[in-house]
Amino acid sequence: MLLSWTSRCLLRPLALSRWSARRSVMDLHAVVSHLNALAPPGLAESWDNVGLLVEPSPPHVVHKLLLTNDLTEDVLEEAIVLGADMVLSYHPPIFKPLKRLTCGNWKERLVVKALEKRLAVYSPHTAYDALRDGVNDWLGRAIGPCVSSPLRASSSLSHPGGRVHVVEFSADLSESLVERVRCLQGVRLRSFTVREDGQDRTRVRLSCSQNALQQVMAVLEEDARVYSGVELLSLQKPPLTDTGMGRLCILTQTVSVATAVERVKAHLGLNHLRLALGRGKTLDSPVSSVAVCAGSGSSVLSGVSADLYLTGEMSHHDVLDAVAEGRSVILSEHSNSERGFLKDLRGKIAERLEGKVQVTVSQSDRDPLEVV
Repeated sequence: MLLSWTSRCLLRPLALSRWSARRSVMDLHAVVSHLNALAPPGLAESWDNVGLLVEPSPPHVVHKLLLTNDLTEDVLEEAIVLGADMVLSYHPPIFKPLKRLTCGNWKERLVVKALEKRLAVYSPHTAYDALRDGVNDWLGRAIGPCVSSPLRASSSLSHPGGRVHVVEFSADLSESLVERVRCLQGVRLRSFTVREDGQDRTRVRLSCSQNALQQVMAVLEEDARVYSGVELLSLQKPPLTDTGMGRLCILTQTVSVATAVERVKAHLGLNHLRLALGRGKTLDSPVSSVAVCAGSGSSVLSGVSADLYLTGEMSHHDVLDAVAEGRSVILSEHSNSERGFLKDLRGKIAERLEGKVQVTVSQSDRDPLEVV
């Protein structure tokens, strides 16, 4: 049956849009590279598990990316129904090492099903906690305009070539050892002259990685005279001034505790929060400084001088400590302090991927706790 000219004109844009949708894809490793550029994994805490956690066998392209705070079985089903190729889970679903992959444990089932359905899984977690304009800056804006700075500054990401140690020793004692050390992989070596006790002496200074350090010391130990004069320095990168865990927010306009509570409710889309008033404080007490830590804030907020602590959860005794110091505490539950950031993150990721990947936020993701 021949289609009319009008019908062909109407169907052509639909066909083109479907063709464009099929063409709007990006290789998985290109997507991961862009995500790592947005929040460098090197900013994450040492105990964290960030980056690409589940990788389907290549080649794997990403057409649709689903964002979630927690990857639960409900969220995974949502991703499958949506036809997603990748899930970004703010919290890493794989944290403790898995010894087996069976269907007897829900976290193991997540990995099994993700691989079966060819779903990649990525987690940024504390890399975005530390990042400027990340989750903590987003949470701090709940109470109003402010100037923020990290509570615990991060260090620069890495040393050039991975060199983290400097070793110095006298070269006059054993030239043969110097040549053997010079040949080790991962070692950068130079010599210089120093004046000691009226005499010129040759010193060797080398930089090396942690792995190379063991080899260097094994060589130098062969000569007791050399080894006894070895000096070792572990390098540290300078702190990043605007990057780190938690935020101290100095408000441009003082508000009351009651106003702060209402603004946090509105920002997080919650009807209820938990509030502990600092000793001697009331709902009308002024708030000009807020210490913020999305998620679990006890270790980051402890002892920080601020009128108000804002976090997802704190232990009972840490709340008592804060109250005794005259600091009020707002608790929203752990993931409620982070989930709303995904809407901001969606725009940043979509822009970074240049519209080649559809980026959506999960509708199934929610905090496991609710007020009843």
